[in-house]
Amino acid sequence: MSNWKPRFFTIWAGQAISLVGSSLTQFVLVWWITQETGSASALAFAGMMAMLPAALFSPLGGAIADRFSRRVIMILADAITAACMLLLVALFAADRIELWQIYTLMFIRATMQSFQMPATAASTANLVPAEWLNRVAGMNQSLLGVMTIASAPLGAVALAFLPIEGALMIDVFTAVLGITPLFFYKIPQPARVEHQDSPRTILQDIREGADYILHRRGLFVLYAMTALVVLTVEPTFVLTPLLVKEHFGGGVNEVAIMEALAGVGIILGGILISVWQVPARRVVIVLVSFAVSCGTVALTALAPGNMLPLAVFWWFLSGLTFSTGNAPMLALLQSVVPNELQGRTLALLNMVFGFAAPLGLAIAGPLGEAFGVRTVFILGGTLSAIINLLALGFKSLRDIEEL
Repeated sequence: MSNWKPRFFTIWAGQAISLVGSSLTQFVLVWWITQETGSASALAFAGMMAMLPAALFSPLGGAIADRFSRRVIMILADAITAACMLLLVALFAADRIELWQIYTLMFIRATMQSFQMPATAASTANLVPAEWLNRVAGMNQSLLGVMTIASAPLGAVALAFLPIEGALMIDVFTAVLGITPLFFYKIPQPARVEHQDSPRTILQDIREGADYILHRRGLFVLYAMTALVVLTVEPTFVLTPLLVKEHFGGGVNEVAIMEALAGVGIILGGILISVWQVPARRVVIVLVSFAVSCGTVALTALAPGNMLPLAVFWWFLSGLTFSTGNAPMLALLQSVVPNELQGRTLALLNMVFGFAAPLGLAIAGPLGEAFGVRTVFILGGTLSAIINLLALGFKSLRDIEEL
C-alpha cells in the first residue's frame, strides 16, 4: 500500500471537520430546547432520538456498507443530513419551527450515522496499512476528545455572533467539506464472496455478520461484555450534572470544567495509543483500561462533597483510560474480522450500544430517585469494572487475535 497518506489524511480531515460541525450544531439545538421548554423530559426525548437509530438501523447500515460502495454511502449520509439541516434553517428563518421538527432532524441525523459510521470504520483497513490501525484508532479517540471539549464553547460562540439559523448553517458548510474529498479519492471496496446457490439478500447479509460473531466465542464474549458495561456505566455520563449539583454543590461552570477535562483525558489517551506500540494481546490493554475507567467513575462519586477537584481528577482519568481502551478495541476488530464483514460486525457493536444505553437509563432513573445519584455512580462504576476484570478470565477472549 504505497503513497496512501495523502488520500487517507485528506478524507480523514474532511470527516473530522464534518463531525466537529455536527457536534457544534447538536449543542446549539439542545440549548434551544433547554431555553424554549426548560423541560428535562424534552431533553431526555432528544437523547432518545439520538440513541435509538443506532439500535434500529445499525445492522442494516453495516450490511449495506459491506454490499455497496462505502464511498457513496458516506457521501449520501452527509448530503441527506445537510439537506435536512437546510430545511431546519429555513424553518427557523421563517419563525415556523416546532419541537417535533427538531426531534425529527435529530432522528434522521442519527439514522444517517448508523449508515455512515460502519462504512467509515470498515473503510479504514482499506486505506491504511495494518501497522497503522492502532495509530488511526488513537487519532479517532483524540478527535472524540476535541469534540467533547469544543462543542459547547464553539456552539456558544456561534450563538453569540450569529442568529440560530446562521449557527446551524455551520453544519451544512462542514458537511460539504467532509464530502468534497470523497469526490476526488476512491475507497477500495473488498471483493464480495459470491454464493453459487442463490443470490444473497440484505437480511441474509445481516445474518451472516451475526453468525460470524456468534460462532467465534472470543468475539461473542467481547460483545456481551460491552453490552453489560454500557448497561451499567452509561447512565453516569447522563447524570453527571446532577451529581455535581447535588453532591458537590456545583453549577454549570463546574460541570463544564469536569466535562472539558474528561475531553482532555480522551485526547491524551488517543495520542498515547497513536505513538505507543501496543502489545500483541491488545485485548488485555482494552479490558484493563476499561476496568480502570469504570472504577474511577465510582471513585468520582466517592469523593467527599467538599473535594470537587479530586472528583474532577478521577473523571479526567476515566476519560483517559476509556480512550486507551476504546482505540485498541476498534483496531483489534479491524484486524481480526475479514474486511468484507467489518461493516456488519461493527454495526452490530453499535446496535449493542443502542439497546444497552437506553435500558441502563431506564433502570438508573428510578434507582437514582430511590437511593440518590451517588448510588448510580458507585454501583454502576463498580459493577462495570468487575465485569471487565472477570472478562480477562475467558481464554477465548484473551486469544481473540488468534482467530
